[in-house]
Parts: sequence; C-alpha cells; structure tokens
Amino acid sequence: MVNDTFLKACRREPAGHTPVWLMRQAGRYMKEYMAIRSKHSFLEMCRTPELACEVTLQPVEKLGVDAAIIFADILLPLEGMGIKLEFAKNEGPVIHNPVRTPADIDAIRIIEPGEDVPYLLEAIRMVRRELEGKLPLIGFSGAPFTLASYIIEGGGSRNYVHAKGLMYREPAQWHRLMEKITEIIVRYLNAQIEAGAQAVQIFDSWAGCLGPEDYREFVLPYTRKVIESVRGDVPVINFSTNTGTYLDLVREAGGDVVGVDWRVRLDRAWEVVGDDMAIQGNLDPVTLFGPASEIEKRAGRILEMAANRPGHIFNLGHGVIVGTPVDNVKRLVDFVHEQSSRGG
Repeated sequence: MVNDTFLKACRREPAGHTPVWLMRQAGRYMKEYMAIRSKHSFLEMCRTPELACEVTLQPVEKLGVDAAIIFADILLPLEGMGIKLEFAKNEGPVIHNPVRTPADIDAIRIIEPGEDVPYLLEAIRMVRRELEGKLPLIGFSGAPFTLASYIIEGGGSRNYVHAKGLMYREPAQWHRLMEKITEIIVRYLNAQIEAGAQAVQIFDSWAGCLGPEDYREFVLPYTRKVIESVRGDVPVINFSTNTGTYLDLVREAGGDVVGVDWRVRLDRAWEVVGDDMAIQGNLDPVTLFGPASEIEKRAGRILEMAANRPGHIFNLGHGVIVGTPVDNVKRLVDFVHEQSSRGG
C-alpha cells in the first residue's frame, strides 16, 4: 500500500507521520457532496454504489487524508431487520415502528448482508478498485447500544427514556434485544470486511448517556462480543462519546484502537487505556470554525500530548459539522502531517 500510516498506527507501529482522517469527512460541508445531494436523497446516495463510491473518494482527493471511510449510515441495516426507516426533511432519521415490546423484539429479523445491504458491499468493492492500493478503506457500524437506542426511541433522543426504561423495567428483554442486535452487527461488519474494508469502526455515539455501572452491565458484554467476532487481522476502532469518566470500561470492551472525544485530554485517555492500545482523537469539531492560528494551536497541543508515540491516529472528537470551512479542514490535515513529520 502506498500510504499505510493509518494501518501502522492501528497496530502501534512507527509511521512516517501521524495519520489523520475525520469522521464525516464526506458530507454537507463540501460543495462536491452538495452537488450530488441536490439531485438525490440521502438514502438514494447510500443505496447507489456509484454515488456512494464517488462521495467516499471526495475527501481523499480534496483533503489528502490517510484513510477513506465508506459513505453509509449506521441505520442501513434497519430495513432488513424489519424496521421502517425514513430520513425526514429537517428531522433526521425517523423510525415508524419503534421497538417497545417483547413482540417487537420477536419481530426483528437477523439480516443477511448480501441480500439486505448489497449496495453497501458493492460500494466497498468499487472504492477498493478506485483506490488502487493508495490508502486503506474503513467500514463501520453503530455499536449495539446506539443501534438499540435508535430503534427503541424511534429517532434521536435527549434523555433516552424509552431505551433506559426498557433496560431498567425489563432487563431480560433488554438483553434479548441486545443479543439479536449484536448478531446483526457482527454479520454486517464481517460482510464489509469480506467486501474489502481494511479496518472497521464501531460508533457508540450515545453511550455517554449511561453511568459506568449501567455501561458495565447492559452494554459492555455486547460491544466486546462484536469486537471479538470481527474476522481476520482487521483493526477495530472502538469509538464512543462522553465516556471519558469510564474509559477503563471502554478499554475492557476491547478494540485495537480506542476513539475519544474532546471532553478528555488525549494523554490522560491514553494513560487509562494503556500502552497496548492505539488511540484516536480528539479535536473539538467546532475548532474548525476558528482562525487558522487557533486550529494549529489546539491541534499542536494534541500532537504534543501524543508525544510522537506510535499508535496515535489524529481525528476529531466527533464528525465534521455542517458549515465547516473546507479550507480549515484542509489546513488541519496539512498541519498534522507537517508537524508530525518534523517530529518523526
């Protein structure tokens, strides 16, 4: 591979520079993306391999990142599960038959990726062909807790009343649901790997709504099972937000790389997860709305905390925000490369 710095960092091997890629690096802040989005719905873009491939490659060409991530959504498996999903205008994802009862859990179907998400697998194959070994491709999935919360709540949530309510009121049903979702995610990720994904990331974007004991009892075993069930020698990134107070448990859940948000210092996070794991993060995405001097100062501070140790992947603490100036994103990527190369 021409640029294998990302895969080297996942394995905690020395690399020529600190690799950088960004969550939501393909998205609405880019005019190239919006040109396609103006003609197609979000789901049409996800379900059309040629479009998903084109969008995946846009930031590779424009930003010079060290890894591509397939253009998709964590909710793509839902249709095959029997969940009715709509991306409503100005509302985000809406689930029309949320899972609330034992009968609803019974009705969930274990997906067959080749039948239920063939477009995603074809998009991965297309991207791999287009990349021609230039840099690696990342596949991804929602983590069991985040996916379960979506289908229970019926969409986004502030307090997770329905999800936590099921967890506390009917723990046996919660565990039954999580077992089914875990099996779905394992199949989903392994199909992506078989199609050509060279690393995978698990997004537990909503895990931070839990306290440490709830995470340990109701979430950790299922995240760990997903990670342990990933096939082959493919690195797994375990990313979650708002979990800085119990990173020891996130570490226990597993992964080759732990992804952290900006609410915890990177050096402190690495102390907790230990030297035997790589770490990814963790610039606040809003920093990219500031001046170049501030972006460089804050990014430089993160690089200083990483101390040029093998195993650091530079990323944001979450995804690129709509309206982010593209020039600032490009400057961040260039700065990380320049600074870490001088240090290396």
